[in-house]
Amino acid sequence: MRGFSIGLGAGIVASLGVLAAWPSAADWLTAQRDRVSAWWPSERAGTPGEGAVKQPSPAARVAVEAARSGDVPITLSGIGTVQAYNTVSVRSRIDGEITRILFREGQDVKAGDPLAIIDPRPLQAQADQQEATRLKDQALLDGALLDLQRSEALVLKNFASQQQVDQQRALVAQYRAQIKSDEAQIAYARTQLAYTTVAAPITGRTGMRLVDQGNTVRAGDAAAIVVVTQLQPISVVFTLPASAVARSRLSLGEVKAPVRVFGADERTLLDTGTVELVDNQVDPATGTIKLKASFPNAKLTLWPGNFVNGRITVDVRSEGVTIPLTALRHGPRGDFVFVAQESGNEAGKEGSGEGQGGRLHVATRSVTPGQASGGRVLVEKGLKAGERVVTEGHYRLENGTPVTIVETPEPPARREPAARSPS
Repeated sequence: MRGFSIGLGAGIVASLGVLAAWPSAADWLTAQRDRVSAWWPSERAGTPGEGAVKQPSPAARVAVEAARSGDVPITLSGIGTVQAYNTVSVRSRIDGEITRILFREGQDVKAGDPLAIIDPRPLQAQADQQEATRLKDQALLDGALLDLQRSEALVLKNFASQQQVDQQRALVAQYRAQIKSDEAQIAYARTQLAYTTVAAPITGRTGMRLVDQGNTVRAGDAAAIVVVTQLQPISVVFTLPASAVARSRLSLGEVKAPVRVFGADERTLLDTGTVELVDNQVDPATGTIKLKASFPNAKLTLWPGNFVNGRITVDVRSEGVTIPLTALRHGPRGDFVFVAQESGNEAGKEGSGEGQGGRLHVATRSVTPGQASGGRVLVEKGLKAGERVVTEGHYRLENGTPVTIVETPEPPARREPAARSPS
């Protein structure tokens, strides 16, 4: 009992000591708060301090444009390779020496125009020889016919046997067959002789000369004399996703869809043509299918081997709503636009950000974009024609931000680099 009393007394004394020291602790906390206030502002950026009155946000300067409505072409885009309709490597069909070259490199030629001459003298001699052989056999046939007539007259008078007549008839038939053979040999010789003039097989343009005058060429040589390429019309082969082609009418062959091809900058129009062919099989490795389009190439802007950017119009969307591509924004929840709205009837005025009926502000609007072309994008869902969307000045905007419509919005503020202390 005595020990309990002693312990209780000690506890009371300790508590009294803490209470005696408490004012000093309060003074220390007050001093620390004052030190912090000396360098930490009472009002941080965007967060009002104690007792501060929150001011309305200034109107952001933005550029807007109204959504348009009209016929929007639905296109398939892809890279195509220009191919000539016909490309022929002109080679010699006989053996001989080239005595003349009759074309200029890069010359436009028509089918049948002479390109080169091969020495015709050996083949001319062979043709003459075959003609002489035919004349000889014709003379033999004429003599055999006369002998046959005599034999037939003698057999009637029993001065010749029937066997002699039959033999003479067989000899006449032999000579007639020989003459037909001679005529075939003559035709072959004349054909070979005609090959001494190397002619253009198609209408097109010659390339670089590959064999010079004076060289000996042979039938079946791998090297050509020249390559002739047809440039008008010309074709372009595109490789497109089979799924996209299947959704269009191209795979049904119902229409010859118009095609426009552009240069590498995707702005320079090279030519306009039509789809002529959709391939009959899909590449299983890539899931793509080939299309061939034909172009008149009147200005010779397409050359075999070039790569071009093609846009195939597969449909036209009536009353489609489009906006500038710069108005479309991308967020975690999908695509959206800022729509300029006001509580009154008139738009905001320059420098005020307010209309006669109320303050102009923006609202976020989720949209479903379609295809983009020519700096504009088709809006499938979420926007009506005539609604104004922000095209420039997005960096300060959020849902409900007041805005002022201007032609040239204020650019985003740039951070100044921190000053480097001299070392």
